[in-house]
Amino acid sequence: MKQWFTIDEIDTNTHIISEYHHWEETHCYLIEGTERALLIDTGLGICDISKEVNKLTNKPVTAVATHIHWDHIGGHKYYPDFYAHEAEINWLSGEFPLSIETIREMVLDRCDPPDGYDVNKYELFQGTPTRVLYDGDTIDLGGRTIMVLHTPGHAPGHMCFWEASRGYLFTGDLVYKGKLFAYYPSTDPQAYLKSLEKIAALPVKQVLPGHHTLDIHPKILSRMRDAFIKLDKEGKLHHGSGTFDYGDWAVWL
Repeated sequence: MKQWFTIDEIDTNTHIISEYHHWEETHCYLIEGTERALLIDTGLGICDISKEVNKLTNKPVTAVATHIHWDHIGGHKYYPDFYAHEAEINWLSGEFPLSIETIREMVLDRCDPPDGYDVNKYELFQGTPTRVLYDGDTIDLGGRTIMVLHTPGHAPGHMCFWEASRGYLFTGDLVYKGKLFAYYPSTDPQAYLKSLEKIAALPVKQVLPGHHTLDIHPKILSRMRDAFIKLDKEGKLHHGSGTFDYGDWAVWL
């Protein structure tokens, strides 16, 4: 049986758990403090991410999603202790704007699933968070503090997570190399610009994206911000204006 997850180490107590057998190539991040650990995003839920997490830490684990999309919350079913942003609580209780049939199609699209996997049994995670997060909140792991940054644009409750002491910025779907999606009705191109301005002002040493290549330099934050500013000045920063390509990244509006 092929290994669904790929593990990479950022430092001795920060790991990347990736799903390269699906076209979205989702990255989840395990951050370990002296008291507990935080799992940022839990992937598609096709395989049990907790088995990989348990190999990396024996501390209690809290899950948190950058946003409530299926490819970021699939493994939440293994973590009853999870946090979510207040703007997307309704998506966890039956109000997600896409049907389960559409989600199942996206899960199976360009996917190399485990033998015998039945996508018809795939369900969108639903649940009640143990803590509701807001902009500026902090998560104390013991010796490590993670700040919550509300960064809407791709999703109304999207969050980036900032660890100032190490210069790590976990960007979810706000920033990655590839095509950024800002065309869904639940996206907001103008809010996206404000979020990019917010994170581009930080002294980031390492960008840790939600998808695709991990070879990503902090300068991409200001490049994206400047491109969005230009689109806004040209009157193009709105739904339906098209796809704009900037070489190593693009945005679909």
